[in-house]
Amino acid sequence: MKPLIVLIGSFLIGLITIKLVTKEFNWQLAGRIAMAVMLSFTAIGHFIYIEGMTAMIPEIFPLRRELVYATGILEILFAVGLLMPKIKPKTGWVLILFFITILPSNIYASLNNINYQTGELNGSGIEYLWFRIPLQIFFIVWVYFSAIKVKVPTNRENLK
Repeated sequence: MKPLIVLIGSFLIGLITIKLVTKEFNWQLAGRIAMAVMLSFTAIGHFIYIEGMTAMIPEIFPLRRELVYATGILEILFAVGLLMPKIKPKTGWVLILFFITILPSNIYASLNNINYQTGELNGSGIEYLWFRIPLQIFFIVWVYFSAIKVKVPTNRENLK
């Protein structure tokens, strides 16, 4: 829930700021800024909640702790990449693959009641998936429309 609040809040602040500065609404830029802020926010969790995040990864995977650090660093790199015009579409596609790839860890954690902050078995449980899976799809759609899909100019923009 926190990442969604950060995403929407950052989007609204970004949209208003862009409007004040450029006199136009650029929802794609505001969307990329918001996703970058959200990714930075969630990346911090990878360094603060190391035990809990490690517990979210099934034990069959080696170097789970290192994987938590690596995914935190990746999230920071994705945040930067979304803000770089030349690489934002490629970053968007790789980020979508990343969101798909990490979903099984969220499913595993929910099925095993893992608390992502502490690693204890007192997490939200399977009910959390009713929120998490649609949220993951929402993030994927958000990235697609803000970083990959090219904005089609409106008739008003063509008149300028």
